[in-house]
Amino acid sequence: MAAAGRAQAARDRVPRIDPYGFERPEDFDYAAYEEFFSTYLVILTRRAIKWSKLLKGGGGVQRSMTVKRYIRKGVPLEHRARVWMGVSGAQAQMDRNPGYYQRLLQGERSASLEEAIRTDMSRTFPDNVRFRKDAEPCLQGPLYNVLLAYGCHNHGVGYCQGMNFIAGYLILVTKSEEEAFWLLDALVGRILPDYYSPSMLGLKTDQEVLGELVRLKLPAVAALMDGHGVLWTLVASRWFICLFVDVLPVETVLRVWDCLFSEGSKILFRVALTLLKHHQASILEATSVPDLCEKFKEITQGRFVTECHSFMQEMEAGPPGDAAHPRSLQRHSSCSMDVTCKATRVDGEPVWSRHTAGFHSALRGREIRHLLHPG
Repeated sequence: MAAAGRAQAARDRVPRIDPYGFERPEDFDYAAYEEFFSTYLVILTRRAIKWSKLLKGGGGVQRSMTVKRYIRKGVPLEHRARVWMGVSGAQAQMDRNPGYYQRLLQGERSASLEEAIRTDMSRTFPDNVRFRKDAEPCLQGPLYNVLLAYGCHNHGVGYCQGMNFIAGYLILVTKSEEEAFWLLDALVGRILPDYYSPSMLGLKTDQEVLGELVRLKLPAVAALMDGHGVLWTLVASRWFICLFVDVLPVETVLRVWDCLFSEGSKILFRVALTLLKHHQASILEATSVPDLCEKFKEITQGRFVTECHSFMQEMEAGPPGDAAHPRSLQRHSSCSMDVTCKATRVDGEPVWSRHTAGFHSALRGREIRHLLHPG
């Protein structure tokens, strides 16, 4: 009875809608969240003071070891847009192209592009009050504009499902269409090349890379997946294409994105491996494909992922206790990736026979040897 009373008291104190406009689910653990947030608030306050001193005087945010260290420890919401814009290069791009975003919106439009974007509007964050048609202001308009402008800017990509969720988060953080557009350009055009192109070769490559990293770091999990014939595309596609949006809790996703804008796509691998390592014992209990699918759903829920600060600390530390330390990847990754390349097929055709140079350069470009290195 006492526990029920504490749970109800926490439910009364914690707002039903989070600071970003998302409604908390029916099974949300208000008591556990209140306990976590009381500690996290102290951390946020301390970080906010440090960031305010670092950013004192205005100006752009420049990459440095200090900024990298600060980002890994978390960026306060009030500074997040400015930091993302600075470290990703989006601010520099926007400054070099004044008025470009508005010109895109005023230019010639593609009916098929507009229709594709419009179709996804109602599917984007139905649990967020700010994206509902009766919201004032409704963020569907800014979201539509950002996606339309990007489709006109990058004809090779146009619009791809998943980009709506990413652009939606960018709008929630920046509260600026133009900044959201340039951050989307940084992600799609530079940080994650070929993730959202028609071939999705970058996404397919990274899923293969994740599978190879799991073989090196968590061989028992890899063996279980192989034994049941489960491909990493089944597990990791949504993780990677949505950058963990609608997979992990909002604040945890934003902490991941802090590092993604600063350090690049290797952060996605580190997040995935942290989830798999932490829940390895549970995953290995699976005895069938439906079991495995349920396990992979469960590992993105619960206290471990809600407590974003300790989650990020574990990610930075790397999987403990493994014989294959991250540095050992440097010795093994080159030959391992060659094997992966030769085994990979896209649309039924071996990647190495069609895209050998592109595939290998993509792997080198992502610095596979250093994906897990915490430095």
